[in-house]
Amino acid sequence: MKFGVVVFPGSNCDYDCYHILKNVMKKPVEFVWHKERDISSFDCIVLPGGFSYGDYLRTGAIARFSPVMESVAKHAQKGKLVIGICNGFQILLEAGLLPGAMLRNRSLQFVCKFVHLRVENNATPFTKKLKKGQVLHIPIAHGEGNYFAELEGLKKLKDNDQIVVRYSDALGGLSDAYNPNGSLENIAGICNVEKNVFGLMPHPERASEKALGSVDGRGIFESLLESAA
Repeated sequence: MKFGVVVFPGSNCDYDCYHILKNVMKKPVEFVWHKERDISSFDCIVLPGGFSYGDYLRTGAIARFSPVMESVAKHAQKGKLVIGICNGFQILLEAGLLPGAMLRNRSLQFVCKFVHLRVENNATPFTKKLKKGQVLHIPIAHGEGNYFAELEGLKKLKDNDQIVVRYSDALGGLSDAYNPNGSLENIAGICNVEKNVFGLMPHPERASEKALGSVDGRGIFESLLESAA
């Protein structure tokens, strides 16, 4: 499997993703400048975290118009894999590749800390190596991670099993006390109906080596590799 890590002006987690894929997972990976249009050689596109275009207007609102995003949409329509992490998730929402919207954190403050995530759906290419109900220990770092969807949109997410991970306590219990940003129903990550596009606010690339304090994020990358086997 060959990965392409998109670089927007303001991306700052692109090298983190590149490092994990190349040096930890030992897979071919290349950076993709945001003005690039040909991404046909890649099996999976990664939209990394950061502050694309300085988060002006809204997070991801300008990046969604970068030339590469038209190609990312076509890549997804072909059934190829796309994962958006933090700012990448926000861009996927703005581009309409995932449903819903992102609001400012309930606290109106930037939040950077480890959180627990409960796996809600392990029948996706991004979670197949994980167990349903498994709790992951992965960090977040965002100021606008408050996921929102209208009632009809939330119903569709549930009906189609598109909620992939939720914020929880260490035992997998769901409560508002363990919701770090006010996200609707503790939603931390969702996928599209076809299950080949995944967006999540936590950073699995920052939890894939023991030196970083957790290896729980590695399961997401291992799932992707098994999906290509």
